[in-house]
Amino acid sequence: MRRIALFAALLAAGCESGPSREQVLTQFIGATEQQLVQAMGVPNRTFATGDANFLAYDERRTELIAPPPGPGWGWWGWGSPWPATVRQLVCETTFEVAQGRVRSFMLRGNACG
Repeated sequence: MRRIALFAALLAAGCESGPSREQVLTQFIGATEQQLVQAMGVPNRTFATGDANFLAYDERRTELIAPPPGPGWGWWGWGSPWPATVRQLVCETTFEVAQGRVRSFMLRGNACG
């Protein structure tokens, strides 16, 4: 159930009215690795260096952007002569775990905002 609530909070992070993704993920600072995995699920990748473990979670989605309306007959039928644009949105969240506790996280990608 907590996983559903976290997913809903992350989806809301893209909205202006909800908490930001960083605000939602900050709650995991100081949590145990077990608590993180229970809430976020199994990570896509893990790796270790020295005394730290890194758990990476990927979020990917495709966005279809409709073309602007155009006059007359276009390549794709009545309306715009331009095709729709497909955009890949990616956000990778990497948590650093040291001594069994989440120490920090880093966001990377074009869909992390």
